[in-house]
Amino acid sequence: MAYQLKAKVCLICIDGWGISDKDGVAGDAIYAAETPWMDKFQKEFPYTTLEAHGLAVGLPDGLMGNSEVGHLNIGAGRVVYQKKLNCVRVVEIFVQRIQLKRYFFLQDIVRIDLAVKNKAFNKNDEISRSFDHAKNGSGRIHFLGLVSDGGVHSHINHLEHLLESAKSYGVPKAFVHFFGDGRDTSPRSSDKYLKQLQKHINELNYGEVATIVGRYYAMDRDKRWERIKIAFEALTRGIGTKSEDPIATINQRFGENETDEFLKPIILSNEGRIKGNYVLITAKVPDGDTLFFFNYRADRMREIVQAFGISPPPFEADVPKNLDITTMTKYKSDFPFPVAFSPQKLDNVLAEWLAKHEIPQCHVAETEKYAHVTFFFNGGVEKQFPLEHRDMVPSPKVATYDLKPEMSGSGVADKMVEEISSGKFPFVMCNLANPDMVGHTGVYEATVIAVRVTDECIGRIFEACQEHGYTLFITSDHGNAEQMLDSEGKPHTAHTCNPVPFIMTSKDYKFVSSKGVLGDVAPTILDLLGLEIPKEMTGSTLLSK
Repeated sequence: MAYQLKAKVCLICIDGWGISDKDGVAGDAIYAAETPWMDKFQKEFPYTTLEAHGLAVGLPDGLMGNSEVGHLNIGAGRVVYQKKLNCVRVVEIFVQRIQLKRYFFLQDIVRIDLAVKNKAFNKNDEISRSFDHAKNGSGRIHFLGLVSDGGVHSHINHLEHLLESAKSYGVPKAFVHFFGDGRDTSPRSSDKYLKQLQKHINELNYGEVATIVGRYYAMDRDKRWERIKIAFEALTRGIGTKSEDPIATINQRFGENETDEFLKPIILSNEGRIKGNYVLITAKVPDGDTLFFFNYRADRMREIVQAFGISPPPFEADVPKNLDITTMTKYKSDFPFPVAFSPQKLDNVLAEWLAKHEIPQCHVAETEKYAHVTFFFNGGVEKQFPLEHRDMVPSPKVATYDLKPEMSGSGVADKMVEEISSGKFPFVMCNLANPDMVGHTGVYEATVIAVRVTDECIGRIFEACQEHGYTLFITSDHGNAEQMLDSEGKPHTAHTCNPVPFIMTSKDYKFVSSKGVLGDVAPTILDLLGLEIPKEMTGSTLLSK
């Protein structure tokens, strides 16, 4: 039985409509365009702005937002921590209708960065468990991973905080197994990162670099087990070039044209070999060493972890027994190892929550942004929820949208008016693509037209909402059209880090005074509808009580 709602809601997500910090700035197509409806709403109805970039939407600090991330946050009702991926490629995959697991988008670099910033590794259950095992077992923990600031697979800052955390937890000994980069960084930069790491170790007076080996050997992903075996035997048996001056050894290798990626094993500490416990003194199985793999990207860590933790090993080897293994993120779905930062799950997003309460809903967009009001708004799942209806309006077939800045905005507005008037859907939402898609062309005059047309479409939808008793919410996924020129006066075609508007056409409610984020939109809508906000939605309602 459908839930009895207190209201009906329409949501418009404008694509690429940001708010400049100053009026009248050159290149602000939104300020330059005639926008009587949006101007009216700002004066007559509750109005605030939302953060739509960086940490506020689960991206690294200071990074501009994008359409995929914006719609994901809006629909999820929480900050969705983003994986480093090419969202354009994700849309291509979606268009090809390849089924994607919802956690594909959700990764952990931002959560890890925040944990480092807040010095919170010791508050992480699995990291603490790993430390506890080392402290109360062999007294030894090994940190294994790529040591650089390339940021694609790992980050040296994470390793440094792991060392700090292990020391404060009381783990007696920590060994670092340094995988050389040279692909996501300069090919001859491992000496720089080793110096940085050694300086940190010296200042901590804790930890020791035990092994150095290039990622070519330690991070293969194509089942070239002969490479993994070279790294494995260095880590467990100390097979490699012994060195008391690793910087000099690395520079010697550079002179032999052996760069970071291809560094053959360098052994700095015989004590730092990974050891198991083979002797059964009592009925209790003694513990071996504790291993913590700190890369956050999965694909190039699966083989080395498998070699240590999955029996039988993929090559002939004496695998140390009774090792305790923890990985920074989930490297493989069937790996049995504890994970410090498990994939974020997007349960009970707005569309799913409405469906669970048997509330019909309608999502509308033109082709260019259809994935954003379906796949992304629904939490990264392609399936259509029960009682969810979708309308797609064909986008114009032009080479670039500056040639037709109106796009299919009028068609989207027509469909929205039709669905609102039908009375079938207590929740209706759409995307208006013009400011973003035309803004990306860098053609200022066309973008001004796109903004004007968008405002006209919003006015038509608002009038239908007024006639049929809907409260209209308007927001945007990120900025774009408000900055069409860069600091040198040249065309600016990228997104911005500016806040976006959030409007509610209601005389009965007000917004709280504090600013919100895109993840607050869904809780606010549920609050107005009179529906309970699910616990998974960690965003906040912005309705003033």
